Amino acid sequence: MTASETWRPPRVLSGPHQMRVSDIDAVNRVFSDAFTERYRRDGMVGVRVPQLNPAIWRYAIEDAREGAMLWRDDRGEVIAFNVAHLSGTEGWMGPLAVRPEWQGTGLGKTIVKEGIAWLRAHGAITVGLETMPRTMDNIGFYSSLGFLPGRLTITVTVEAAERDRPVALAGDLPARGRTDVIAACRDLTQLVKPGIDFTRELELTLQLGLGDIVLLYDGAGLSGFALFHATALVEGRSREEMRVLKLVLRDDALVPQIASLISDAARRAGTRRAAIRVQTEYDETYRQLIETGARVRWTDLRMTVRGYGEETPGRGVVFSNWEI
Repeated sequence: MTASETWRPPRVLSGPHQMRVSDIDAVNRVFSDAFTERYRRDGMVGVRVPQLNPAIWRYAIEDAREGAMLWRDDRGEVIAFNVAHLSGTEGWMGPLAVRPEWQGTGLGKTIVKEGIAWLRAHGAITVGLETMPRTMDNIGFYSSLGFLPGRLTITVTVEAAERDRPVALAGDLPARGRTDVIAACRDLTQLVKPGIDFTRELELTLQLGLGDIVLLYDGAGLSGFALFHATALVEGRSREEMRVLKLVLRDDALVPQIASLISDAARRAGTRRAAIRVQTEYDETYRQLIETGARVRWTDLRMTVRGYGEETPGRGVVFSNWEI
């Protein structure tokens, strides 16, 4: 009679390798399996996390470029990945995951350390990520790697609604006009928060047809913009909600105006509402959004590496969504 032993995967792996568009199917399976297991550990046994829309993965991979990394086992199968994004001097990681049978082997620490090293080497002065605040395992894991908890990111939604005057969108402009607007968005971002540059995200969104850029003007020119995606996050699902990924305002007094424009953009995009992820260090901005009728939907905990934290502008607003 022989005693049975728990099967353990062979600890033979290679990486990091640069993630390619051709890897999307394999990465998507790891993503779904890993996050389904995460919910199971949190007691939500019946939850199955769906695979993401391949168009969203393509955006993430092309945005991150060399920062999109994956690891393979001895059979060449994808077992882990980490997508590290750099917007000027702002660096963040997400999504990142390890296949369930490889969790607990130290691979999770490896992929996070590689992401941090890559962002530092490429000039990031902010390095962070977001995780679920109720999941103590995740918070403890990232804390052991030098991450410090910050404030919450609160997702709020505003309902789609028509305005008296149509919203100005970059996608409605000819090619030269789009180029000029993206340059103006870069200049405005640099004015409010020097070092941050969302140019690549703006360009990719328009090129891939995932969404558009809401433009807010005043007598001094461009005073705000909001980059959004309207493409469904999960392939085959209806487009009920558009997602604001980046939002910049010269002055936080402009919050009601940009919220109204985003509502109109949601209507034009054929969605019922728009989601805005609010970093709560902008407490006055949050208050104004709630007063416009925004509803709280979700929370995430923002964490940054010690010595690589965020600075809040003295004036104006820069929301940067650290998820795809």
